[in-house]
Amino acid sequence: MCIRKGRTALLSIAMVISACAAAALPSVATPAAAVPVPRESAAASQPWEATAAKLDRVIRQTATDAGVPGVIVGVWKPGQPRYVRAFGVADTKDHAPMRTDLNMRIGSETKTFTVTALLQLVDRGKVGLDDPISAYVDGVPDGEHITLRQLANMRSGLFAYTQDEGFQHLLATEPHRQWTPSELLRIAFEHPNQFPPGTQFDYSNTNTVLLGLVVEKVTHRPLRNVIRNLITRPSGLEHTFLPKAAEFPQPHAHGYTDQTPDGTVADATDFNPSWGWAAGAMISNLDDMRSWAKNVATGGLLTPQTQAERLDAQPTGAPGDAYGLGIDINHGWIGHAGSLPGYQSLTVYLPAQKATMVILLNTDIPSNGENPSTLLGRAITQVISPVNVYGDASDQN
Repeated sequence: MCIRKGRTALLSIAMVISACAAAALPSVATPAAAVPVPRESAAASQPWEATAAKLDRVIRQTATDAGVPGVIVGVWKPGQPRYVRAFGVADTKDHAPMRTDLNMRIGSETKTFTVTALLQLVDRGKVGLDDPISAYVDGVPDGEHITLRQLANMRSGLFAYTQDEGFQHLLATEPHRQWTPSELLRIAFEHPNQFPPGTQFDYSNTNTVLLGLVVEKVTHRPLRNVIRNLITRPSGLEHTFLPKAAEFPQPHAHGYTDQTPDGTVADATDFNPSWGWAAGAMISNLDDMRSWAKNVATGGLLTPQTQAERLDAQPTGAPGDAYGLGIDINHGWIGHAGSLPGYQSLTVYLPAQKATMVILLNTDIPSNGENPSTLLGRAITQVISPVNVYGDASDQN
């Protein structure tokens, strides 16, 4: 079976723990739900209509090649009509079409919310980024030398519990199990730290689970309540929340995964995402993610100083990619990607063009060693921002 890390980076080596072959899934059909493009003048609309038609073609072709059942895409750029489309199916059994209003699991995009909550506490003087984690959580290996900043920028050296073979077995054989943060950390702490804190980058859900506990300890509130009160409610994100267990409000798409004991494709819609918790369990939709993309990239909920700290990103080792405090910067696009069994997502903002791109899809099965969200992000940005191509592995700078 295959366990894939939550972040959809541009190189498969950073995303896939073991090589996984993409299973055959229904080909993507013609757009299932398209928002009409407003017509301006003939001169103004013709170039955009050509671009929109090209996006239709490349998204449909990329999704079909990658075996994606369905995908929702939104692209917004100043001075242009919005591009909002749904392609393919939300359910491979009854062939219900994908729709742009569906709720979706967003995986590791949850990290942007957890870290934003932490940074708001920094702005309020409740915590310091250079505080040791040992001041908040007991039992962390070398915790007196690991700072909150190093947890947020994935440089703690702590072992990622998702790489533990026993955890992988349980996730595949007991996908409806309810996990607690303490269980997840116990698995991680059974392994030695991988390197001294601050010396290397290693993407690990362990880091964000610890930050979720810090937020809870400082606020004396459950993390899901803190995210609602400090982030989603003030931001008007009415369809975005951290579930307690496997709840998934209608309408939603079915999700498909090969993270099963025998590698066969399964319907993961009702799998319990509690194993991701602060690092990967949240639910949202296209409209909320559009709003969040700009908010998180520009620091709408933070002071300018704290947002600058967030965007002080360091190279991850992948071409054109750097990671800040719970945020990824990939060839100029700022945001995060997400992946968990059955679903992937990508929500990013390009300051140079004030452009937003959101991609939500209902499979996490790789294609030729790459995540389908990365393939779609690359194909779309080759059309809308050829100078800033997301996931462009050809860039070796």
